[in-house]
Amino acid sequence: MTVTQGHQGERLLTPGEVANLFRVDPKTVTRWATAGRIGSIRTPGGHRRFRESEVQQLLSQLTTEATEPVRH
Repeated sequence: MTVTQGHQGERLLTPGEVANLFRVDPKTVTRWATAGRIGSIRTPGGHRRFRESEVQQLLSQLTTEATEPVRH
């Protein structure tokens, strides 16, 4: 695995790495980026990369939502 660093030394993740964290297909991650659900950065070669901090924040939000009790 190649580790890519962002402007401020932050780790950038590939769509495949993000997909593994969310247990979805990499194409789903790309659709989320296109829809604005998650921010992405384009490499000079045109590939998407995702800020690890933003991915972790979204993951924690979704995990919290999934574990909250159902209110009637």
